[in-house]
Amino acid sequence: MLTIAHLSDIHLGQVHRRDAGKRARRRAEQVMAYLDALPGPLDAVLVTGDLADHGLPEEYRQAAEVLASRHPVLTCPGNHDSRAPYRQVLLGEEPTTDPVNRLHQLPGTDVLMLDSSIPDQHDGLLDDATLDWLDAQLGSGRQELPALVAFHHPPVELHVPFVDGIRQFGEERLAQVLHRHPRVAALLCGHAHTSAATTFAGLPVLVAPGVVSTITLPCEGGKGILFDHPPMLAFHVLDGGRLTTHYRVVTD
Repeated sequence: MLTIAHLSDIHLGQVHRRDAGKRARRRAEQVMAYLDALPGPLDAVLVTGDLADHGLPEEYRQAAEVLASRHPVLTCPGNHDSRAPYRQVLLGEEPTTDPVNRLHQLPGTDVLMLDSSIPDQHDGLLDDATLDWLDAQLGSGRQELPALVAFHHPPVELHVPFVDGIRQFGEERLAQVLHRHPRVAALLCGHAHTSAATTFAGLPVLVAPGVVSTITLPCEGGKGILFDHPPMLAFHVLDGGRLTTHYRVVTD
């Protein structure tokens, strides 16, 4: 059995009111402090995109500091991230603009972190190279183990109009790959700044809430995006091929 913490959308460097980015960092630090103070270990902490707000090298230097943890931390880019400085600062690699895709082999599961970002756009797409890579990774290696596939943009509508307009498109191509690999247990994503659960291609889609802010449903009224709700995260417990998710509010 594995336990994985899942957070998303920390948006380091975000300017909101007079905070000049301090608020976003404070909230991310609050969540990481909560995870580091847990009495038990985590198998990993997943951060599904929008680590930075403007894709600047200084924001990724902050991310390296804030996300440093006693637990393994796995990340992928979001629509506010920029591939070249993300690679250079966070990964210590050449600053190319190729998709940032990674396989992480944890005890008991493979976690595939995919890059659904499109440079200079807010909607998402898994390009052909990424889907070919996913297909190859799922079809090789530890076939006896379940796999988790993570990316930033949800591949389905969540009935939040603003988010649905910039979700992941071309999703039928992803579905074709997933249907070939029954060992995939679930899809994990962010981007929507709300706790949500749905299905896609016969699999659970589990959306991590936003750390920096919360987006509300139309029926809730108001401005749609709230900055006064506390940050949240998800815990995913993988037991064999079955995933159970618990959501937590993080308070001081």
